[in-house]
Amino acid sequence: MLVLKGSSLSCMRGPYCVFSGINFHVQGGDGLLVTGCNGSGKTSLIRAIAGLIPFSRGVASLQGGKPGIPLCEHVHYVAHADALKQGLSVAANLSFWAHYLGGGDIEPALEAFGLNVLADLPVAYLSAGQKRKVALSRLRLVSRPVWLLDEPSVSLDAGTRAVLSGLIYTHLAQGGIVIAVSHVDLGVTFTHQLTLGEKMMERKRA
Repeated sequence: MLVLKGSSLSCMRGPYCVFSGINFHVQGGDGLLVTGCNGSGKTSLIRAIAGLIPFSRGVASLQGGKPGIPLCEHVHYVAHADALKQGLSVAANLSFWAHYLGGGDIEPALEAFGLNVLADLPVAYLSAGQKRKVALSRLRLVSRPVWLLDEPSVSLDAGTRAVLSGLIYTHLAQGGIVIAVSHVDLGVTFTHQLTLGEKMMERKRA
């Protein structure tokens, strides 16, 4: 069984402590909802789990994954920014991500959020909600056991939020792990919740 653990995690940005002493333990099939006020370090936490920024202390580790493969390569990370090339079509963007992530068929990704009719349209012509659908469709390109989702429902209509919650439930039912940051109800019952501190940032004392 998969187990994602964080032990005594701290993050510094220059002289500022974003968060410290964070611990969590999430098994396959479980979800963790991360909440907290603006500036409490929610995005920094999942970016660090994804390997995009370092923890100043502590370690996040995955047990039960592919041997010899680092945590970051077991992860799908969907951030605030949609990470799309505006001049490329929807299909070309998904093809790029499929190649980057190690292969994958774009058809299930297009079908997941009903993007087939938009496949040949440049991303620059899409609405904010449609762009978010393209970003989230990466979850269906390649199977990865850990999903890190930062405000995934931003710009989505009610119908698409229901599709997203269905994908999350399916992933959990298949033994995957989801860590989500959200200020709104995602329509998912999370097994665990982690609330980060209310202070914005504290300057590290000399």
